[in-house]
Amino acid sequence: QVQLVESGGGLVQAGGSLRLSCAASGGIFSRYSMAWFRQAPGKEREFVAAIRWNGGITNYADSVKGRFTISRDNAKNTVYLQINSLKPEDTAVFYCAAGYRFSSVAHEYPYWGQGTQVTVSS
Repeated sequence: QVQLVESGGGLVQAGGSLRLSCAASGGIFSRYSMAWFRQAPGKEREFVAAIRWNGGITNYADSVKGRFTISRDNAKNTVYLQINSLKPEDTAVFYCAAGYRFSSVAHEYPYWGQGTQVTVSS
């Protein structure tokens, strides 16, 4: 079983930046595709970004392209999400996920963290 722990969320002003981290344990991290999803109050969980196990291929939701960057450090068993130019509509709980396939579909990821809150003020 894989355990994932997110960190790095917080309260920031619009236009600011955050870097989220997700530390993994209990699995062969280097062989998992990793992803970030987010869920705002009253909304469904939505795909944000994904990265293949070797970091060579990434995928982003259209709403975050050019602002968010996903990366991973397999030596540290950690995946990151650099978030720039934050907007109030980015406010959500951000979750990291690990899976066996490179995907933008939440149900294809069997392992999830507990989430970290990102709040963006106007």
